[in-house]
Amino acid sequence: MAEIKLAAEIRTEFGKGAARAVRREDRVPGVIYGHGAEPVHVTLPGHELLLALRTPNVLLSLDVAGKTELAIPKAVQRDAIKGYLVHVDLLTVKRGEKVTVEVAVETEGELAPGSFLVENVLNTLSVETEATHIPTSVSVSIAGLEGGDAIHAKDVTLPSGTTLVTDPDAVVIQILAAQAEEPAAETAEDAAAEA
Repeated sequence: MAEIKLAAEIRTEFGKGAARAVRREDRVPGVIYGHGAEPVHVTLPGHELLLALRTPNVLLSLDVAGKTELAIPKAVQRDAIKGYLVHVDLLTVKRGEKVTVEVAVETEGELAPGSFLVENVLNTLSVETEATHIPTSVSVSIAGLEGGDAIHAKDVTLPSGTTLVTDPDAVVIQILAAQAEEPAAETAEDAAAEA
């Protein structure tokens, strides 16, 4: 996973008015914390941060007052209507450090012939991995599966160096048989019998 570099500026003014002024300058207020250090209040470039956050579990290399910090997004607040970034919480990490993150589950392959439905019971898995090697997603093959089959968390192949945190017996994907509709002739006969 590539690091995305952003320049962060220390923020000294707080409150709604100050945050609105920061956003008018196309910057996003945020806080960097972790490793027992005092939280650092910063502003980040809005557009560059928005693009960076399109990558799940992105690793950010932040230049804060001449010092480089590695961080991952912990909480991102967006405007409910317009979708712009309101605030971001960033957790500092170190190279080689293990972190627990949510990783998206993607399916691949074709089901066995027949009328079956794929139910994604879990869309993400909680995993522990090195902060600088966070996978963006994990793939699960559904090739040849039929109604009644299920894939559990322990069945998902994870990248090397990544361990499962989610309950191993949790169902991730299950295959359901599609419900067959009753023929129209039977319902017409039922209606005639009731009359």
